[in-house]
Amino acid sequence: MRLMAVHAHPDDESSRGAATLAKYAAEGHEVLVVTATGGERGDILNPAMKLPGVRENLSDVRREEMAFAAKTLGVEHHWLGFMDSGLQLNPSLLPADGFARVPLTESVARLVELIGHFQPHVMLTYNECGGYPHPDHVRCHQMAVAAYHACSSVAKLYYFHEIVRVTPRMVRFAGRAERAVSRIPRRASGAPADPRLGDVAVPGWVRAAGLLTRRLRGRRATTEVACGDYFPVRDRALRAHASQVDPNGPFFLVPWTWRQHLWPTEKFELAHTRVDVAAPETDLFSGL
Repeated sequence: MRLMAVHAHPDDESSRGAATLAKYAAEGHEVLVVTATGGERGDILNPAMKLPGVRENLSDVRREEMAFAAKTLGVEHHWLGFMDSGLQLNPSLLPADGFARVPLTESVARLVELIGHFQPHVMLTYNECGGYPHPDHVRCHQMAVAAYHACSSVAKLYYFHEIVRVTPRMVRFAGRAERAVSRIPRRASGAPADPRLGDVAVPGWVRAAGLLTRRLRGRRATTEVACGDYFPVRDRALRAHASQVDPNGPFFLVPWTWRQHLWPTEKFELAHTRVDVAAPETDLFSGL
């Protein structure tokens, strides 16, 4: 079977559904990550990467990071070749050459051509909110949905499940919180590695909480893929994007061994299908 994940920027593939991609690739399925833009207008979010030459060569840096992440996940990768729009919440200020302003007919045509070559059975992308209101994410959703409808060979289209609908106001608040966290003194170089990043014993309360979590199905989630064994791979792929991911940041506060008990699956929403399915599902290829 063949699976295509359509994303807006490099690093998005490692923060949404990455363990599922690694699982299917390891099981012998063909998995292709499609990245619409090069992330050229992204910020450097890892303080350790704020070095001479990184900002000036960010496009090349992010290409190298993406290649490393794809290799880590065991997937193929393709650039669609559009320009990053930057996280601009005011539509009137979007750059003229950014992906969000590219005519949909142009971006859809490019993706449809790739679909014709790869022939995926299943596609993944963001929901109508883009996962969060980055204009490139919203445009990516629009492009992927239109391409799905233009390609009758694709059997199913899923959205990455989002726990909440992120608004521009929430993005601004998160930015302030991130700046506050960045001012907290960091671990000195040469100090022992933070045990949160490795194999940490799972306390009893985490196991108990995990039992409760499994009984709760997120809003709009139709499909849960058990992929806990690939959480370490997901973390390594995310760290591959060193310019974008602070290894001491909030994403890694909960060790992956705890996450295997609290959230042992990755969730998706079946948005469109051309085959009969019975929800809830445990496999993106069910019905094929």
